Amino acid sequence: MSYISEPLVEQRPEITNAQNKLFYDLSKRALDVAFAVVALAFLFPVLVAIVVALIAHDGTPIIYRQRRIGQNGKEFTCYKFRSMANDADERLKKLLDENPEALREWRETQKLKSDPRIHRLGRFLRVSSLDELPQFFNVLRGDMSIVGPRPIVTSEIARYGDAYHYYAALKPGITGLWQVSGRSSTGYDTRVKLDVAYFKSRSLILDIKIMCRTALVVLLARGSC
Repeated sequence: MSYISEPLVEQRPEITNAQNKLFYDLSKRALDVAFAVVALAFLFPVLVAIVVALIAHDGTPIIYRQRRIGQNGKEFTCYKFRSMANDADERLKKLLDENPEALREWRETQKLKSDPRIHRLGRFLRVSSLDELPQFFNVLRGDMSIVGPRPIVTSEIARYGDAYHYYAALKPGITGLWQVSGRSSTGYDTRVKLDVAYFKSRSLILDIKIMCRTALVVLLARGSC
């Protein structure tokens, strides 16, 4: 199911001219830094409140760190507020061993609609996308962009197949076409196609449109899990 009422992606020539690519890259980086700084300043009270609530609800650690694949295949540490219980890996293994339907869902999407690993506060953070706020620090570090394909782990590279070079050519994003096109209700093949479509049609105008649509999706709490 798509949550966008009109196509965001328009067919246009890929950015191949070196001068145009440099202008796009510099402009995109400037937009990323400016937006991340403003967002962190505006949301500082929210960040503090989440930290306090997490400590009270499920203790430490507060930040979940995971190695992800970034631009040019370079690994980086991706930050999120911890939304899973400390024994998350054991909970997942037990579920997949005992529930064939959950195993099928996990293999198809690498996600679970009813994920036993997520604690109660973590479920709210995910539905509201507040768990991803620390990724603004990834943006400031230059590991990520505001808009781009969602960062993947090494085991997901094979799922991109021949399209992996499109993913690796871009910085991963906090949001992207997948987030505003159904996210958890779409299959992985659709996710890959959306990443390829973004690469071929990327522009600052498209980024701004995706950012605006993301705000709507977050406010409606749609597409998260």
